[in-house]
Amino acid sequence: MAADRSESPPRAWQRMLSGRRLDLLDPSPLDVEVSDIAHGLARVARWNGQTRGDNAFSVAEHSLLVEEIARRLKPDLSPNWQLAILLHDAPEYVIGDMISPFKAVMGGAYKDVESRLQGAIHLRFGLPAELPAAIKKLAKRADLICAYFEAVELAGFDEREAAKLFGRPRGFQADSTGQLRLGLTPCPALDAQTRFLDRFAEIEALRETGNNGAARRA
Repeated sequence: MAADRSESPPRAWQRMLSGRRLDLLDPSPLDVEVSDIAHGLARVARWNGQTRGDNAFSVAEHSLLVEEIARRLKPDLSPNWQLAILLHDAPEYVIGDMISPFKAVMGGAYKDVESRLQGAIHLRFGLPAELPAAIKKLAKRADLICAYFEAVELAGFDEREAAKLFGRPRGFQADSTGQLRLGLTPCPALDAQTRFLDRFAEIEALRETGNNGAARRA
């Protein structure tokens, strides 16, 4: 007699293009590959796709920008923490980019899954499962600055509304019209994927040279 599938537990793993099977309930660092992360994040849209342009503004592009802003805020940021901030939204290659209002509705269950994935990703790349408070604070600040510019330049927010939600960025020069702009332009998924992998490789090269003295000071 055939087994009753209704009695089988629901599938909780996703098959990646690398061939890995990542279990959302108990993710293993051994099943995490940067190629899968880059591929997935380059195809996940920020703002639920509600942005201007022919291409979605991807989480890969967002991650690159947040890491760049973090280095601007803290020029001596060590390669270890550069990598941690580049990967700050890495779980979204599995679970997608849930907008903040939906996260608030979902509550703790979403955060638990996200936290387990983030811990596995950190361990895979030699980072602590739990980041230092100073790095978390830096990542959050850079993320909010990035969100402000995305909101104004891509998602249709006016500056007053964006400033109310994300704070008005300090230390950024206004353009010739008196507005704060970074000139964001969403790019095709393959370009975003390549740029993410290139930046990951640059940081890994720095880590391999032992250029991590700032990690002990952060």
